Amino acid sequence: MSSDATTATPTPTALDTLEPEEAPHGIGTSLPSADARAKAEGTFPYASDLWAEGLLWAAILRSPHPHARIVSIDTSAAADMPGVRAVVTHADVPGEATYGRTVADRPVFASELVRHHGEAIAAVAADHPDTARLAAAAIAVEYEVLEPVTDPEKAFAAEALHPDGNLIRHIPLRFGDAEAAGEVVVEGLYRIGRQDPAPIGAEAGLAVPRPDGGVELYTASTDPHTDRDLAAACFGLSPEQVKVVVTGVPGATGDREDPGFQIPLGLLALRTGCPVKLTATREESFLGHAHRHPTLLRYRHHADAEGRLVKVEAQILLDAGAYADASSESLAAAVAFACGPYIVPHAFIEGWAVRTNNPPSGHVRGEGAMQVCAAYEAQMDKLAAKLGMDPVDVRLRNVLATGDILPTGQTVTCPAPVAELLAAVRDFPLPSLPMDTPEEDWLLPGGPEGAGEPGAVRRGVGYAIGMVHMLGAEGADEVSTATVKVQDGVATVICAAVDTGSGFSTLARQIVQETLGLEEVHIASVDTDQPPAGPATHGRHTWVSGGAVERAAKMVRTQLLQPLAHKFGMSTELLQITDGKITSYDGVLSTTVMEAMDGKELWATAQCRPHPTEPLDESGQGDAFVGLAFCAIRAVVDVDIELGSIRVVEMAVAQDVGRILNPAQLSARIEAGVTQGVGAALTENLRTTRGLLRHPDFTGYALPTALDAPDIRVVKLVEERDVVAPFGAKPASAVPVVTSPAAVASAVRAATGRPINRLPIRPQAAVGAPTA
Repeated sequence: MSSDATTATPTPTALDTLEPEEAPHGIGTSLPSADARAKAEGTFPYASDLWAEGLLWAAILRSPHPHARIVSIDTSAAADMPGVRAVVTHADVPGEATYGRTVADRPVFASELVRHHGEAIAAVAADHPDTARLAAAAIAVEYEVLEPVTDPEKAFAAEALHPDGNLIRHIPLRFGDAEAAGEVVVEGLYRIGRQDPAPIGAEAGLAVPRPDGGVELYTASTDPHTDRDLAAACFGLSPEQVKVVVTGVPGATGDREDPGFQIPLGLLALRTGCPVKLTATREESFLGHAHRHPTLLRYRHHADAEGRLVKVEAQILLDAGAYADASSESLAAAVAFACGPYIVPHAFIEGWAVRTNNPPSGHVRGEGAMQVCAAYEAQMDKLAAKLGMDPVDVRLRNVLATGDILPTGQTVTCPAPVAELLAAVRDFPLPSLPMDTPEEDWLLPGGPEGAGEPGAVRRGVGYAIGMVHMLGAEGADEVSTATVKVQDGVATVICAAVDTGSGFSTLARQIVQETLGLEEVHIASVDTDQPPAGPATHGRHTWVSGGAVERAAKMVRTQLLQPLAHKFGMSTELLQITDGKITSYDGVLSTTVMEAMDGKELWATAQCRPHPTEPLDESGQGDAFVGLAFCAIRAVVDVDIELGSIRVVEMAVAQDVGRILNPAQLSARIEAGVTQGVGAALTENLRTTRGLLRHPDFTGYALPTALDAPDIRVVKLVEERDVVAPFGAKPASAVPVVTSPAAVASAVRAATGRPINRLPIRPQAAVGAPTA
């Protein structure tokens, strides 16, 4: 390698041409977030910063066992402690004893049985946080420890862990001819570990009792109306008596959707008549919220001699943990996308989600789709190896395109430029090899202080393509409502869409700027007094809430332009708003938005509801998804085959985004998604021993840091607008999370010649001589 290799000019990528404008304004610009400065300076108020006069502190007692019968609970010692104001258990829940977004199977407090490590038993309110924790620890619980069921394969025959049984859902997908067979067959068994959302800020909230006997919950909720309804049912109150106010959300990839922290908080506030605050420790956060489903996958791919897929057979088993949560939805995605973005004439997939005594699983970005992507892409690598073909060529012979049919029977009607994406990452120049000099030791796997030797390092290049669905699925009623008000040249958007880091607040400002020509746009804080907007998952708010904001803004635009159009005898369609000025097509009319407003207050409310979907039937068939998004990634890794240490050198990403709404935010979303996927590939595994969480903290759960993040090169963004989506845009962050673990595993496979059938990749899997 030449000595000047490391100083060569970097190859331009797709985002290099998307520079922010000097004065960003409207759709397509890099308008900065309104709260960016406050967050950077540390002055942004998060949920953990809340305060109220007469504040009490809450603590929750959690089970030390994954499975046990509760013989007795004695709260007297805790209640008698100085400073303790209330102790509540299952006996003190005035309304519904259980809750759940899809199935109400999870108790507020365990009463007879404990079904997972960390399950809530009781909660305490006291005048000091230390007192609350001491009081919780003083509650005497007598347990009869039971044998936990921690192997999901044994859950089918095990004694029922729940009155609803151990099987949550079974989906048998049948597509094509069961007798079809290919000339070449490859098989594989794959395991995906338990990834935690690992929010930077742990769960926190404040409950304030109201004079009417109700309660207000100030939390970092991502679905405030559902949280309100669940809490109200448990409190024995009407939804109107419970108000959820969304406070600063320190990022969310699904972990904010569990009301298990909020309901005990509200009960304590109602019991004491005082504001009560809860700030979870990192250990409580790990114990309390849901995680990505650990998954076992068995695959058999059939292909002809040219590498074209004939049939895919698969068995997919999701470990739901103790309760159902989002397992039904995750299983539907896993089964529907089990074959990946490939044309498969015949597919037979069996999918199950089962209860165990492991920690609960739920919504985590790309749920279901990420697990199967790792498996079907491993199968494509195996197929290429068996046929002696290039892995990219095998994939290109089979990729989906618009108009093709999924194994669920649904026709792909949205843009699906899968071949274009894969070709883009294949053709992007590879990074330089590290030089074998002491100055470049930091480039070795293990870092500058590592024990690796350059001679043991092997470089590998791997590929993966992935897909996710947009919005809810299987008949979910996707609807959002937004109001746009304009007065004195200032616009205000009222929409209960929670910005969890997706950039919705910034997008809403851009929409109003673009439509009304106003620069100053404010986004109202979110609470349940507003009409519902639904959960912040699957890119919903970009599509559904953004669509509602756009419609409301256009209605205000019509109100603004109608008098002018009438005065000049033309239709409003012949008038345009640009940079705060209103002009007619012929130049006769030219005025400013402020002059046209003339002190009036204009407002409009609108809804957006995408076209309906339907549940999968008994054969796994149905138009279950509103739309799809695709991504291709090429991973380059260096592997020390003596130590098993792995360094991800570069991730080249090509993605179909529909339309670029905010270049800077799009870049950040893709990079964050890739980094989260690298964590799932290499380090993130919330380990358990017989159902007990091991090291539930950031010393035992290894997140990728800035030093672990690879060079992420966005080499192509395909802007082929989805005609049924507002603005034509697609969600950006989930599909790189889904695709990047499979790409890393493919690259390690290429470097070592070893099968790599488990995520995260353990060092011993990358050590030693290649295996067949």
